[in-house]
Amino acid sequence: MNQPIAIVTGASSGFGLLTVIELARSGFHVIATMRNLDKAANLLNETKNDQLKITIHELDVTSETSINNFSEYLKTLGRVDVLVNNAGYAAGGFVEEVPLEEYRKQFETNVFGVIAVTKTVLPYMRKQGSGKIINLSSISGKVAFPGLSPYCASKHALEGWSESLRLEMKPFGVDVVLVEPGSFKTNIWTTGRQVTSSHENSPYFKQMGKLENYILSGESGFGDPKTVSQKIAKIAKMKEPSLRFPIGKGVKMTIRLKNLIPWKKWESIVLKNVNKK
Repeated sequence: MNQPIAIVTGASSGFGLLTVIELARSGFHVIATMRNLDKAANLLNETKNDQLKITIHELDVTSETSINNFSEYLKTLGRVDVLVNNAGYAAGGFVEEVPLEEYRKQFETNVFGVIAVTKTVLPYMRKQGSGKIINLSSISGKVAFPGLSPYCASKHALEGWSESLRLEMKPFGVDVVLVEPGSFKTNIWTTGRQVTSSHENSPYFKQMGKLENYILSGESGFGDPKTVSQKIAKIAKMKEPSLRFPIGKGVKMTIRLKNLIPWKKWESIVLKNVNKK
């Protein structure tokens, strides 16, 4: 009866799926939410031999109807101890070629979806005087990158919003945390990435090719996503977690370097690496 309750969005794959498992193994009753329940098979297969308390529930973070239905479901739970805002995707392309609608779609999921879901749990956590809201950001929320402006902008927005929310909720005993992964072996750079491609006659075509090569060249060094899910499970049980948890190879150093050196120097480093033949 006293089992703590955790909610994870985007639980059908990647960080979300792994986080559900880690939290359940840590003693939480996990509400694993996903937009398409047909994709629940992955999670069910991963946990079929485990005695874990996992409930699968439909939730599209961009749908007002879906969020309202989920809000009604929360009433049956009565409390929420942890919310992991994981649902998201990466949109890319060069600004001149990316339709404005693609920016709106990116923000609907990565920013407004997070805000909408969080607003459903805040009354419970405020009344409890406890709770943790863990937002999956990215190194892209601290360090921008050419060809990924929709994604980087959405994560920068998430960072600022999370800072404000943390200051608002701290007096009520609610912690807001940002987890900032670098590059890990998840589907965000494959099926989770939506790129507005340049055509051969585009002035950005060669740059797009170099950018794709740069991303692919680093795949062998991508980290194990379980590292991130394990960190989230640890944060969920911390008494007073920090605001930010950068994680992944070179992430802390990259953020620190960007903050220390002059912009012109940083700019030249980024462009030199991206434009390697």
